[in-house]
Amino acid sequence: MREAIKMVVFDMAGTTVNEDNIVYKTLQQVINHIGGYQLTLTEVLEHGAGKEKLQAIKTVLKNCLNIVDDQLAEQMFQSFLQALENAYEAADIYPNSNANELFAILKDMNILRVLNTGYDRKTAESLLKKLNWVVGQDIDALITASDVPKNRPYPDMIDLARANFAITDPKGVVKIGDSIIDIKEGQNAGCALSIGITTGAHHADQLKSANPDYVIDDLLEIVPIIEKYNIPSQLV
Repeated sequence: MREAIKMVVFDMAGTTVNEDNIVYKTLQQVINHIGGYQLTLTEVLEHGAGKEKLQAIKTVLKNCLNIVDDQLAEQMFQSFLQALENAYEAADIYPNSNANELFAILKDMNILRVLNTGYDRKTAESLLKKLNWVVGQDIDALITASDVPKNRPYPDMIDLARANFAITDPKGVVKIGDSIIDIKEGQNAGCALSIGITTGAHHADQLKSANPDYVIDDLLEIVPIIEKYNIPSQLV
């Protein structure tokens, strides 16, 4: 009998949170300012989206500029953390379209709602505060890059979420995110479904290159997908 879906793990920025790409615009500005480069936002999104942010900087430097320099990357990362904190304090941050509605529907379906992110915990919790999202109320858990040894595309964050709720079978989990690395994370974790959404970093063709189970344009499209997936287990 197929395991029913018990948990949906959502990425934050670009998936459930609308912050107008502030994080990657800030990353672009810091890299260009410190290094004297002229990287575009498209390049930063292509190579850095979804990753833990120090790793994102290293990947952008290597793939876009053929630079491998851990000291430079660390300098940029520390500058980025302060710049992002300042940017978030001034910015308007909103739930992504239909995020609140979907969270309520999943609660009614007795499906856990977990956010995971390439942000560190301090940054992620500051976002939750701006959104007025409360763990245990609006969502069931928050798992961040600073909570685990290895970050996306490794499955550590999803594995930790499952462990926290005693979900032994990853086939009871759906992962959704707006970047290729989100999809790979879900696949590496053995999730029942790994879903891409076009509301953030990567467009549909980029997402499809990672062979997701679905690519959607709106969060509410998840509901019929889960209902359809769960039908066989209900009939057995």
